[in-house]
Amino acid sequence: MHDHDTKSKARKKPNFAELMKHGGGLSGVAWPENCSDFDMRIATDGTWFYRGSPIGRKPLVKLFATALQRDTDGQYWLVTPVERGLVSVDDAPFVIVEMQQRSGIHNMELHMRTNLDHWIRLDAEHPLTMRKAPDGTEDRPYVHVRDDLDALINRAVYYDLVELAEFEGAALVVHSAEQVFILGNLEEVDAN
Repeated sequence: MHDHDTKSKARKKPNFAELMKHGGGLSGVAWPENCSDFDMRIATDGTWFYRGSPIGRKPLVKLFATALQRDTDGQYWLVTPVERGLVSVDDAPFVIVEMQQRSGIHNMELHMRTNLDHWIRLDAEHPLTMRKAPDGTEDRPYVHVRDDLDALINRAVYYDLVELAEFEGAALVVHSAEQVFILGNLEEVDAN
């Protein structure tokens, strides 16, 4: 194989249609020096805004989502090969809006759909965690989506999770893909 053949394979252009379909991202793209504020915001319910107006075209939001990344300071950016721009995110960039139970090889699996219609299996790579809301008022459930990006589980899906949950000791847990995820502890309830 010639050297230029190897380089062309290494520089293979991303397939945006596949990334948009499956919820992938442009991970590993070098962050350009040129940066700005894109005047974009993602609301707590997952709605994307540009200059204060909601972006109503889901394919466009899916395209933007492929370029969404988070830096080590917790700032969100749209990163393209030529520029990057800040994006304000009220809570998490994605929202879980539906859940399905499926039978796995060895046990039950929970699959969750984001507001951008991407399915995620609740597993070791996509764990559920409980943490404080950005305003610090309450614990909320989140699922890891990709890179350093999470999805907030909406209230209806959270209630569905609670219905499936069982107590293991003092912990209220759900099982999926041979993993155990804690929704809460009795000690925390007693302390409040």
